[in-house]
Amino acid sequence: MRSDAALGKALKQLRKITDVTQEDFGLVSSRTYISTVERGLKSPTLGKIEQLAAVLGVHPLALLTVAYMDRLTPKEVERTTGLLRAQLLALVDRK
Repeated sequence: MRSDAALGKALKQLRKITDVTQEDFGLVSSRTYISTVERGLKSPTLGKIEQLAAVLGVHPLALLTVAYMDRLTPKEVERTTGLLRAQLLALVDRK
């Protein structure tokens, strides 16, 4: 599993891409909380990840996926989503 810092880095990266400020999370979290997550000092729950993703306008899996990617590039998106797709389809086939 990646460190809390990877999720924080992903949050910050997506926040900048979507032009969202730390203050824009005001209805779901304080600016201080967002800052501590971005610095890897706190780890949000799944419920909080859903709320943060909603403010960013992305699916919660997008935030988690970016945390597990080495770089946010088209090639890395294809590699990571291809791997995820194959694993999910294999799980569905086991049912």
